[in-house]
Amino acid sequence: MPSVAFDQLVTAARSGSQLISFPTDTVPALAVRPDRSELIFAAKQRSQTKPLILMAADAEDLWPYVQGSDAEQAIWQQVAAQHWPGALTLVLPASEQLPPQLNPTDPTTIGIRVPNHAIARRILRQTGPLATTSVNRSGEPPLLTIPEINAQFPEVLTLTEEALAELEQATELASTAPATSGQPSTVAKWTGNGWEILRQGEVRLQQDG
Repeated sequence: MPSVAFDQLVTAARSGSQLISFPTDTVPALAVRPDRSELIFAAKQRSQTKPLILMAADAEDLWPYVQGSDAEQAIWQQVAAQHWPGALTLVLPASEQLPPQLNPTDPTTIGIRVPNHAIARRILRQTGPLATTSVNRSGEPPLLTIPEINAQFPEVLTLTEEALAELEQATELASTAPATSGQPSTVAKWTGNGWEILRQGEVRLQQDG
């Protein structure tokens, strides 16, 4: 069965041997260890010209994967402090630490995000940053429920209903975070002197530069 306990999901993600899926504040994530990103491209039948997003539990886990001047990093961190955790993906210049598999055709940039979802962040704290995208075949709408994901992607591990219930009830996960919205994140790319909005979602960020 593709649905497993929390510890099994985390172990599989750490090993890089299997794709996993978990809820986020936007749509459920399809995730894998960054250096095994090719598994996502294959499963989704996704063009390698469409990069993945590096998702983590906290902003501090993501900054080593990007690089910029002190002034640029101050701007990025200010925006992150205002909107993360949340439905905003920042596309920034990638550092040499980033596995090129996340963006095979342009490994010089990477999209990064911290989701506003307690269960997602609990998983990411255990696994470290993961390469993520929505769960669907390329060109099709994102799948929003575990039964849909299990049916269309039987090789992808999801959490059992019992595991989800336990996580939701855990006191350390008490959160006012909104439920899964079903809408993708806003995507903003740094141009060197401002932001270019590549996809407008719920988060509004001024486009300039």
